[in-house]
Amino acid sequence: MRQLYATLYKLFLVPHIIMYLRSSNKADIDKDIVRWAKAKKLQKGNIALLLDFLVDSPDFRTIFYFRNRGVFSQLLNLYCRKEKYFRIDMSTKLGGGILTGHPYSTILNANTIGENFYVNHLVTVGEIEGKRPTIGDNVSINTGAIVIGDISIGNNSVIGAGTVVVKDVPDNCVVVGNPGRIIKKDGKKIDKK
Repeated sequence: MRQLYATLYKLFLVPHIIMYLRSSNKADIDKDIVRWAKAKKLQKGNIALLLDFLVDSPDFRTIFYFRNRGVFSQLLNLYCRKEKYFRIDMSTKLGGGILTGHPYSTILNANTIGENFYVNHLVTVGEIEGKRPTIGDNVSINTGAIVIGDISIGNNSVIGAGTVVVKDVPDNCVVVGNPGRIIKKDGKKIDKK
């Protein structure tokens, strides 16, 4: 029965396909689709995958509507709702290939977030006195982490669960704790001093 419902629901999503095909952000949406498909071990064409993710993932819808802002996407959101507790600030520049892990109560408010970003639930990326973080490519931010202020998170870095980051993080680091401290850089453990 669920399969029948999903198939019928996809008919209502035809306007989303049109929006996708005409989107100025189609390249980034394609990267999102590919990343989600790889994570879910799915192999289909991008339109079929798009429909699957729109049906099953309110967080994917949030990203899709973020990339296609305007009156049309607001109308589509009336019957194909985005995740209301996952927010991306409209001025954030978001690279392609974002993947979420159940981003309930997650806020992304950064200057830029690079390609292949992963974010989990209860994460806050935010500002202090109007100054926001800049996040590089291939960064993962895990459950409950807070990344705030005028800081940079380097490429290929991992922010551990519950970590509070208020200082710059270089490339290729693993950061944990409150306050956040680097425990691994370039694949090598950092000795405590």
